[in-house]
Amino acid sequence: MTSFAGSCLCGRVSFTVGGLPKRIGICHCTDCRQESGSAFTFYGIWPAGQFEAAGETAAFSGRCFCPHCGSRLFSLDADEAEIKLGALSEAPTPFTPTYELWIKRREPWLRPIEGAEQYEEDRPASPT
Repeated sequence: MTSFAGSCLCGRVSFTVGGLPKRIGICHCTDCRQESGSAFTFYGIWPAGQFEAAGETAAFSGRCFCPHCGSRLFSLDADEAEIKLGALSEAPTPFTPTYELWIKRREPWLRPIEGAEQYEEDRPASPT
């Protein structure tokens, strides 16, 4: 099975995810911009059972980061693991976003990702 590994900047937190992500997105919302310190956040969503982490993390509003170097890493809930794809060891990643969120806040100099679904705000919830 395919797997991907990543870590924080100082290496005290590491993680792996197995298989391919369920979906890949970028988000331009205010929270993601402020949390990342950039114009958007690039992330992948995996089933929570395919995610493992080692090392001490801290969290703010469900977003886990390394308390030593401050690297933003992942968010977890009972069903899904949202991984910041910039934290993966492999760069560039093999992933292309399939959707963009909060495009009404996208910087005007950024062009839409070709072929990706575009959402003014959040994407609709997936059917269960």
